[in-house]
Amino acid sequence: MALGCPWCYVGKARFEKALAAFPHRDGVEVVHRSFELDPGRAKDDVQPVLTMLTAKYGMSEAQAQAGEDNLGAQAAAEGLDYRTRGRDHGSTFDMHRLLHLAKDAGRQEALLDALYRANFAEERSVFADDERLVGLAVAAGLEADAARAVLADPTAYADEVRADEREAAQLGATGVPFFVLDRKYGVSGAQPAEVFAQALTQAWGERSPLKLIDDGGAEACGPDGCAVPGR
Repeated sequence: MALGCPWCYVGKARFEKALAAFPHRDGVEVVHRSFELDPGRAKDDVQPVLTMLTAKYGMSEAQAQAGEDNLGAQAAAEGLDYRTRGRDHGSTFDMHRLLHLAKDAGRQEALLDALYRANFAEERSVFADDERLVGLAVAAGLEADAARAVLADPTAYADEVRADEREAAQLGATGVPFFVLDRKYGVSGAQPAEVFAQALTQAWGERSPLKLIDDGGAEACGPDGCAVPGR
C-alpha cells in the first residue's frame, strides 16, 4: 500500500469488491504492507500534485491535469470521491508508522481507509500536519496520546515500515498497487474486479494440501484425551 498512490486507492476498492463476492471470503486474511513512492523525502517537502507530476514525468501541466481527471472518473466508477484539483503531495512515512500502531490496536483497516479518503477526497492536507494525522487516527479508533507519541518519535515503528519495504522488494514489487496471493501469485496494478476474482479463485484452488508425516507410533493428544505411555 502506498498512501500517495491514487491507483492504490482505486485498486483497493476493486480488490475489495472481488473479495466480498468470493465464496471463501471468511478463509482469506488480508495483510497490508508499507510501500513509499518517495522514500527519504523530507517531511516538510510538500508540493502541489501537478507540480510533482510535471517534474517527475516530464509531462505538461495539461497532460498532468488530464491524468487527474481520468483518475477522478475511475474513482467515481468505484464509488470513491476524488479531488481532481488542488491536491498536494509529500512524505507518507509518518502515516505508515501510524498504520503499524493501528495494526497493533486492530484498527489498521479503519485508519488506512481514513488516510486514503483524507488524501484523495478531502480538502485539508495530510502532509506535514501532525494534528491532522492525530485527528484521523482518533476517528479510526486510536488514542490521541498514542498517535502523538508515535509522531513525536521518528524511530517509532520505523523498523517495521522498512521491513515491509524490504519484503516488497523480495517479492518483486517494483511499483504499486501490487497484490500477493498465498505468497505465490502477484497481481500488479489496479486491475478490474474480475481479474482479482479470477486470481483469488486460482490461488484458492491451488493451495498446497497439508502433507502429514506420521510413523504411526508417536503419542499424541486429541478430543478424547492423551495417550498414556505403557498402556
